[in-house]
Amino acid sequence: MATSFQVTFDCANVDRMAKFWAVALGYIEQPPPKGHDSWEAFATAVGIPEFEWDKMSALIDPDGVGPRVLFQKVPEAKAVKNRVHLDVNIAKGVPPEQRHATVQTHVQKLVDAGGERAETIDEHGDYWVVMRDVEGNEFCVQ
Repeated sequence: MATSFQVTFDCANVDRMAKFWAVALGYIEQPPPKGHDSWEAFATAVGIPEFEWDKMSALIDPDGVGPRVLFQKVPEAKAVKNRVHLDVNIAKGVPPEQRHATVQTHVQKLVDAGGERAETIDEHGDYWVVMRDVEGNEFCVQ
């Protein structure tokens, strides 16, 4: 049996990152625990001071298939290229003649959400776009 995992991003602005990656992945904000109308109500109930409410945010796959994605606030800025990155497989299962358009449509949605296009690769029958999220983390859309 495989071990489950989550993907965690260190970042400066958890809300901005969560909103961007929700668009990128088609994920939703993780709902608060049962019995709480909001994350603020939960935080209050468990004694988390209000000045710490912006330290974390999480997204989940609405279909329950993909891993949870956690965003945690850290004081330091991103300094170098990622050693690990995500590949957003938006064109998986799309006929070859529609892949470029499918990728470009998603890339434009991500640019509109604050992402940045870095490089387009079209070689050996593969096509993808290297991008940066709202805090400069590299990832690919293919």
